Amino acid sequence: MKLKLTSIGNSTGIILPKELLARLRLEKGDELYALETPDGIRLTTYDPELAAQMEVAEQVMRDRRTLLHKLAQ
Repeated sequence: MKLKLTSIGNSTGIILPKELLARLRLEKGDELYALETPDGIRLTTYDPELAAQMEVAEQVMRDRRTLLHKLAQ
């Protein structure tokens, strides 16, 4: 899909077509991440920082399962 750069105030932006927004399940105000890969730039809704934080949280929940279960009661 070919995208065109356009002026937005003093900045430059890209207008995403409705079809692309639907495929990415994005709406106005959502965040999109640009990740540099060996093949170029990848646009994604995936947040690598949040994924790393969730990994840590999941490890804590596994390690402290009994304690968390007791706290839930």
